[in-house]
Amino acid sequence: MSATMIARDLAAGHGDRTLFAGLDLVVAPGDVIGLVGANGAGKTTLLRTLAGLIPTESGSVALSPPTANVGYLPQERERRAGETVRDFLARRTGVAAAQEAMDAAALALADGAPDADDRYAAALERWLDLGGADLEERAEALTMDLDALMTSLSGGQAARAGLASLLLSRYDIYLLDEPTNDLDLDGLERIEAFVSGLRAGAVVVSHDREFLTRTVTKVLELDLAQQQVHLYGGGYASYLAERELARSHARAAYESYADKKDDLLERARMQRAWMDKGVRNARRKAPDNDKIAKSQRGETSEKQAAKARQTEKMIERLEVVEEPRKEWELRMEIAAAPRSGAVVATLRDAVVTRGSFTLGPVTLQIDWADRVAITGGNGAGKSTLLNALLGRIPLDSGTQHLGPGVVVGEVDQARGLFLGEEPLMRAFGAAVPTWADADVRTLLAKFGLRSDHVMRPAGTLSPGERTRAALALLQARGVNLLVLDEPTNHLDLPAIEQLEAALGGYTGTLLLVTHDRRMLEAVATNRHLEVADGKVTV
Repeated sequence: MSATMIARDLAAGHGDRTLFAGLDLVVAPGDVIGLVGANGAGKTTLLRTLAGLIPTESGSVALSPPTANVGYLPQERERRAGETVRDFLARRTGVAAAQEAMDAAALALADGAPDADDRYAAALERWLDLGGADLEERAEALTMDLDALMTSLSGGQAARAGLASLLLSRYDIYLLDEPTNDLDLDGLERIEAFVSGLRAGAVVVSHDREFLTRTVTKVLELDLAQQQVHLYGGGYASYLAERELARSHARAAYESYADKKDDLLERARMQRAWMDKGVRNARRKAPDNDKIAKSQRGETSEKQAAKARQTEKMIERLEVVEEPRKEWELRMEIAAAPRSGAVVATLRDAVVTRGSFTLGPVTLQIDWADRVAITGGNGAGKSTLLNALLGRIPLDSGTQHLGPGVVVGEVDQARGLFLGEEPLMRAFGAAVPTWADADVRTLLAKFGLRSDHVMRPAGTLSPGERTRAALALLQARGVNLLVLDEPTNHLDLPAIEQLEAALGGYTGTLLLVTHDRRMLEAVATNRHLEVADGKVTV
C-alpha cells in the first residue's frame, strides 16, 4: 500500500518547557527523513506522537489512506519475561496484535455480532498486509533459535533479533528510533540496504553519521537552543553544509543589526550631549536681555533635539534580529590517574563458557598506553572478553591478571551504573564519595544533567542521559585504563564529536569496542583485536 503521513502544527513539551512547536511534516512514499537534534530535544517524543502512542498537544497527524499500517520501533530492546524470540518477532512486526484483533473478530462473527463480518474482513486484511500469512516461514529461515527466551540473549543477540524484526516487517510507514544501536558491521550494512530500498516512507533517528550519510533523503532538525524546527532537502552531508551556512548568516545578520543599533544609540547620545552643551555655552556667553541670542539658542536647541528624535525613530524602525542562542556543548575531558605498571592486563589460555557459547582459549597482553580497537560481530564475545580481562567473570580454565596501579574507568554497554531506583545525584555521589553535593551538581550540569534530572531515579533517565552521566564519571575520578563498550549508543552527534576529541587527549590505556565507522576513523589506535565465534585474532 502506498501511504502518506501528514503532520500539521505539532507541539510538545515537558511542563513549562517547550520542545518544539509549529512542526509541519509530510512523509511520502520513498522518503527517508533523518530526525536529528540534541539529546532531550524531543526526537522520541515526536516519533511517539506520529505513531499515535501519545496525544498531540496541538496540531494533527493524518494518514492517507487512514488504514495505513504505521510501525514504531523504539530504541531500547524490550526484554519481556517469558517472551521467546518467535513471540518478539511477531510483536515487533505488528502481526501479534493483528492476530489478536482477527481472533476477536472471528469470535464476534461466530456470535453473530452486528457488523462482525466487516470487522473480520478489516482485521484479516491488516494481518495479511503485515505479513502474517508467511511470517513463521520467513522467521524459520533466520539463523536464530526462535524458541530462546529474549531475557537469555546477550546484548549482541538481542540486537540481531531487533534487526530481524525490522527486516521481517511490512509496514506502510516506518518510525525507527536508533535502529543502528548495538549492530555489528554486517548488521549495519543490512539495515542500510533495507532502509535505502524502502518504497514506504520512513522517519529515522540515528546518531550513526555514516548510516545517515548513506540513507536519508531529507533531514528534520529539532533545534532546542533556538526553539526552531528546520527541514532540509537533500542528504545528511548537504544538511551539514546548509546548517553551517544558515548559522553563519544568522550570526552575521545579528551582528550587523547590533552594530547598526549601537551606532545609532551613540549618535543619539552625542546629539543630546551637543544640544545640552550648546545651550549651556550660549547661556554663559550671551546677555540675558539679548532677545536675538535667546532666539538663536532656542532654534539651535530645537534643531539638535529634532535630530536626536529622528535618530531615536530610526532605532525604533530597525527590524529586530534576535541573537542566536549559543548551543549547549559537552566539553569533556578524561581525568588521568597516575600511570599503572608496564603490563596492564593479561589472559593466559583463558576459557569462558556461557551456555552453548565458549570464548577462548585466549592468550593476550595489554601494555601501558596501548590503544586497542576491538571489533567483531554481534554475539562474537567482545563484552565477554572485556569482562574476562577485567576479572569480572570467572574463568573455566587459564589465568587472568590485572597489573599493579590499574584504575579502571568504564562505560559499559548497558550503562548499568545508572539503572536503579536511586536518584541520579545519590548514585553518582556514591561513585565519588569524596565529592560534595554541590560539586556533583556542577559537574552533572556541565553534561546537560540539571536540577530536573539529578533527583529523578537514575533508571528513569533516557539512555542518552545515562550515557552522559557515565561520561561525567570519567571526568570526576582519574583513570588509567579506559574501557568503552559501544560508547556512541544513545549519544547525540555533538557529544560523540566531543568524546572523540577527549579521547585524542587521553594518554592512558584504552580498550574501545565500537561499530561506529566514523569513530574508528577518528580515534587513533595502535592495536586491533578481531573477535569472531569466541576466538580472538590479535
